[in-house]
Amino acid sequence: MIEKSRRLAVSLACAAAFSGAMLDAQGAQAPAKPQPDILIFGDGEKLIGQLKSATNKSVVFKSDMAGELTVEWSKIQELHTSRPFAVIGKNVKLGKHTDLSQIPQGKLIVADQKINVQPTAAAQHTVPVADTGYVVDQPDFDKAIHHKAGLLEDWGGTVTAGVSLVEATQNSRTFTGGIGLVRTEPAESWLNPSNRTLIDFSTAYGKVTQTGLASIKTDIYHAGAEEDKYFSPKLFGYAQTAFDHNYSQGLSLQQAYGGGIGWTVSKTGTAELDLKASMSYIHQGFEQTASNESLVGSTFSESYARKFPHGIFLTELVTATPAWNDTSAYFGTASVSLALPVHKRLGMAIGSVDTFLNDPPAGFKKNSFQLTVGLTYALK
Repeated sequence: MIEKSRRLAVSLACAAAFSGAMLDAQGAQAPAKPQPDILIFGDGEKLIGQLKSATNKSVVFKSDMAGELTVEWSKIQELHTSRPFAVIGKNVKLGKHTDLSQIPQGKLIVADQKINVQPTAAAQHTVPVADTGYVVDQPDFDKAIHHKAGLLEDWGGTVTAGVSLVEATQNSRTFTGGIGLVRTEPAESWLNPSNRTLIDFSTAYGKVTQTGLASIKTDIYHAGAEEDKYFSPKLFGYAQTAFDHNYSQGLSLQQAYGGGIGWTVSKTGTAELDLKASMSYIHQGFEQTASNESLVGSTFSESYARKFPHGIFLTELVTATPAWNDTSAYFGTASVSLALPVHKRLGMAIGSVDTFLNDPPAGFKKNSFQLTVGLTYALK
């Protein structure tokens, strides 16, 4: 009995020692909590937390007490970080062949509107706030520089849907929907763009029925895809295809395939304006097959996107396509949409599309106008 008690005591002691060793090992392996960054305002008020990012205009700082704030540099007296950051100059755009040793990296001490970058093994750099383009967390900087996105990564855009039902003397059913996807590689705005992929689809279907009368139908859809390859931050080449069906204009299916050159006229953190010109092959198939045509033409387009405060987003597009082998067979579109946030990624979308077709079959109008209102979901 005594011998059994001794064995039990030894076993419990070994188990306790083993558990203590495991806990010590886990404690040693647990990452230490990072030291906080310190932001001091001009009036001496101090925030404790973490610097998230910065531009030459403002700083994004996450405070333990106040949450995430955006603060203008002019209101900041000092800023001290405990973690390293990369400071990218205002006129610097990084690409595959950029010498990264020219990008100051290290902990930051900011005073008198100057950023002092203190690397671990080199002389410190001083960069005026006004000459700064972006301040990026160093791990995020390294990851973005060496990251190659997979096929399903970095997609953004929206999914929109609307529906209307009427039950009366006439029964009416209307559905509108759309998907707009865009992927720019690299995704970071401080890196030179390399590729951009655009995919869009929209549809409008409606039907009005009444007993004893023929049904009235609306059936319109558009599908398109474009791949851009950048030669410089502003100049790019592209290939595109588009498919259009419009029952209201007698158009069974229009197919377009082309490629050309694009130019980013202006790009800021909130807005972008692009101009494009291409050569295209177009085949128009109509409900009345005698009107079918194969065309060689050019597509000229202008697109504009703008982000407003409070998450409001505006997009606008105008295209014109003259045909060179039949100058009467020209067509074009104009569209504008406004997305208004409601809750997180859910919002309301208001949009209009005007399609002009100069040579529809007899009995059909040249213009087709759509106004849609629906719910939209932002992918990111």
